[in-house]
Amino acid sequence: MNKVRNVLIQSQLFGGLPDEQLAQIESIAVPRHYDKGEAVFHDGDEGIGFYLVVEGIVNVYKLSPEGKEQILHIVREGDTIGAVPVFSGQSFPANARALTQCRLLFFNREKFIRLITHQPSLTMNILALLAARLREFTVQVENLSLKEIPARLASYLLDLSREQGNRDWVSLNISKLQLAGLLGTGPESLSRALGSMKRRKMIEEKNSRIRLVNRALLEELAEKGRNTR
Repeated sequence: MNKVRNVLIQSQLFGGLPDEQLAQIESIAVPRHYDKGEAVFHDGDEGIGFYLVVEGIVNVYKLSPEGKEQILHIVREGDTIGAVPVFSGQSFPANARALTQCRLLFFNREKFIRLITHQPSLTMNILALLAARLREFTVQVENLSLKEIPARLASYLLDLSREQGNRDWVSLNISKLQLAGLLGTGPESLSRALGSMKRRKMIEEKNSRIRLVNRALLEELAEKGRNTR
């Protein structure tokens, strides 16, 4: 099985579809490659299509009037980028940039809509994807507005562990600066939160990998939303 077909099968949008439909989807997919740091799209660009990550990591972010970057999503293999505005017929509401060498698939909006008109199973997958995006934004707003930084970090590490198969050791795959931006804080505050967790034997850190030593404490911290001392 080729890499593209395997990623399609494992993605939320295309998972569970029969081979015949997957072949039709592949037929309208346009391969695109991006170097590290290269823009995929900019805030305000016309949403003429969406992307699926085959390889690499993409940063979706907003810029404040002062130029400060607020990371909204870190998108990895099998995830889509820009699907929500495309399906609603709007422009992209954020920027997207390759954090690594990236291999993406581009799906033209008009071709994709023509394809799904006669595929109710794919339409249901799209509804599930949009619902998942809404849940993600709801959690993100809750974390940024109601939780302190240690709780945001605990939530992120637990989510990352689930994404990576509930392993004790998780790979960050992004820099500490980017992680701080994703959590809506600065590098110094992130460093203090990591240091506190290490002192309390909640985590261990080795280069870009973190071991979740005490999941129960991390879950308690993430749930309460404040750093219990």
